[in-house]
Amino acid sequence: MVSARSAFIALMGLAALSLAGCGARRGGPPDRGPPEVGVVTLQAAPVTLTTDLPGRTSPFEVSDVRPQVGGIVKGRLFTEGGVVKAGQLLYRIDPAPYQAAYDQAKGQLANAVANVATTQNKAQRYADLVKINAVSRQDLDDAQAAYKQAAASVQQQKAALEAARINLDYTRVTAPITGRIGASAVTVGALVTADQTTALATIQRLDPIYVDVTQSASDELRLRREMAGGQVRNGGAAGLAVRLKLDDGSDYGREGRLQFTDITVDPATGAVTLRAVFPNPDGLLLPGLYVRATVIEGVQESGLLAPQQGVARDDKGQPTALIVDAAGKAQLRNLRVSRQVGNQWLVTEGLRPGDRLIVEGLLNAKPGEAVRAVPAGSPPTRPPASAAPAGPR
Repeated sequence: MVSARSAFIALMGLAALSLAGCGARRGGPPDRGPPEVGVVTLQAAPVTLTTDLPGRTSPFEVSDVRPQVGGIVKGRLFTEGGVVKAGQLLYRIDPAPYQAAYDQAKGQLANAVANVATTQNKAQRYADLVKINAVSRQDLDDAQAAYKQAAASVQQQKAALEAARINLDYTRVTAPITGRIGASAVTVGALVTADQTTALATIQRLDPIYVDVTQSASDELRLRREMAGGQVRNGGAAGLAVRLKLDDGSDYGREGRLQFTDITVDPATGAVTLRAVFPNPDGLLLPGLYVRATVIEGVQESGLLAPQQGVARDDKGQPTALIVDAAGKAQLRNLRVSRQVGNQWLVTEGLRPGDRLIVEGLLNAKPGEAVRAVPAGSPPTRPPASAAPAGPR
């Protein structure tokens, strides 16, 4: 009787231990399934292509003010650093000797004109007298030659008078262009000459103003090919738009236009010069200022942009990406990218519109293995492994 009761108790203990063991197995980590990854579905859309290039500003027009005649400077009639207008009087050179030369040439012209009348009358009289043999034919020829010489002398004196007038006008040194004038190299009382190498002052037109930047010849060639192939639509006849960032990092508030591209490649740098024109009514841009120019090259109508966090580099430095295929498996793609657009890459090969690019959970995805794709940025739908319920203690 006692042995039967003991056997029953032992059997119940074994059953309890068995149930406890099953409970312990059920309390272990559950099967979590494929790893979860965040994806972005790629779509083709128009992409504005830009290039940031360093450059410097240069005046739209530059003119050195130089004397055309020599003499003593009698007056300086402008404010250094101010704006002058074309034709404005800047310097006055002593006109006295040139006024005298002009008056002399004027008198010589009057004398020549009077001589013409005398020789002309004489030639006419000799022409009548030769008909009745009152004078010789030689006398007539001499009279007519004297008349022609007097007429030619009038033309010479007119030219001399005009030259004297020009020199007299040159004593008034005027501004050849409109712009901002710099410091004067001479003061009142200085002696200047017509052939001196030093300019009296320099005038620069700053509105509009040029911005000269350099671009590699290979980039320009690539852009031309894309335009020719219809992949990129540019600004047309109006020129490409250009924006500026100043040396202090601020944006210049006005947009410029690309005017021309140099036809010569610098053999030392392999670059070509681009020149843009910017309005500068406030005079904020000064010659020689360092700027960063953003050239808006055109629009790629069907561009494919991939977020940078979804693009990696292999051992050879080539860009790669992982996508989720229709079967729910991660697949490796080798890419070709042309440029960076903001925080994305412009992809030319390796991806297609509609591809689901993995941008989150890349460390959990392996090529050829199943993954569970969710939109990037979604909250996790499963707790991490460290949050799994613990088994019975």
